[in-house]
This record gives sequence, structure tokens and C-alpha cells, in this order.
Amino acid sequence: MQVDVALKDWHAVCRAIERGRQVIMLRKGGIHETEGRFEIEHREFLLYPTFLHQKLDWVKPADREGVESRTTEPEAVEIRSMARVTDIVRTGSRQQVDSIVSSHIYLPPLIDMRFNYKPQNPLYVLIVRGYSLPEPVMIQTTPLYAGCKSWVPLENKIDITNVTSALSDADFERERQNVLSHCNHATSG
Repeated sequence: MQVDVALKDWHAVCRAIERGRQVIMLRKGGIHETEGRFEIEHREFLLYPTFLHQKLDWVKPADREGVESRTTEPEAVEIRSMARVTDIVRTGSRQQVDSIVSSHIYLPPLIDMRFNYKPQNPLYVLIVRGYSLPEPVMIQTTPLYAGCKSWVPLENKIDITNVTSALSDADFERERQNVLSHCNHATSG
């Protein structure tokens, strides 16, 4: 099986998902999305690590280790992992994200920024299962991949046949249920 689409997120987030440290992604939309809103176009995608807008001081200190700090995008990007969306939770309050603080690497300033950016648009919590590729794949950065966009159509397909899950089935299901129960509880409370 091969995939030719990637979702851009901070280098720190991609590494956290790849390691099983994080099972969520926060999405709202970027400049180049349809009407500025994020849409779930793909449920399975490669993780495209970006340094654009990455602020390591908005990442929990324990989760900064091994994360590259840059101010510019590299000429080539190493694709090391992929993710599958299992659930999509539309948040209605900051309380929902605060209730799952152990499930992500974000510090409060990042969550504030996500809620405050285009406040008329909802913030989505994507529950994702991360997988590592058997071997990293280097791709050259092109103008098509540049900028503030979520989805990146890759020029070449990448084989995902022998990926390795970041978490066991039981561990992932426990994390997934934790996010779902806390977000649903925060919504109803």
C-alpha cells in the first residue's frame, strides 16, 4: 500500500505522534484551506514535519528533547511516520482541551493561540494512531510543499506496507478512550 499525501504539523508534534507520546492533533485551518477552514480530506496520511511557526517554548519541556529547532524550512524533509485518524472531536470550549493535558505536548500559549485564531471556526481534536515507516524517506522541499497549508500532495508515493505502530492496540485504545471520555465529559459538563 502506498500514500501520496501528507499532513503538515510541527516537527515536535510529528515526533510525539511517532513515539506514541501523543495521540491527538489540533486543527482549525490555515491560509490555503477552503474558506480558511480545515477539512478532513484524508483519514490516512504521512506526517510532514514543518518548522514554520514552530515555537518550542510552547511545547512541554520534557517533550523538546530530540526536536530540531530551526527558523527556516530545510531543503529536504525526512518523512519518518504516518497517522490514521480514528475519531474527530469538535471542541466547543477550552475546557475540553484542558481536560486531556496528559495526552499532548502543548503548553497553554499554543492552545490559546489555536482557540483565538479565527474564533468563529471550531477547533477539532483529531485522535490519530501513529506509525513509523520501516525506513525514513527524504523528499526535496518544493514550492508546492511550502507555506502555511495543512495538506501536501507528494510527487511520489511512499510505501506504508510495513509500518510499525507507535503503541500497542491496548495502549492506543486506552489513550483513545481517555481523550473521548474527557472531551465528552467536558462538553456535557
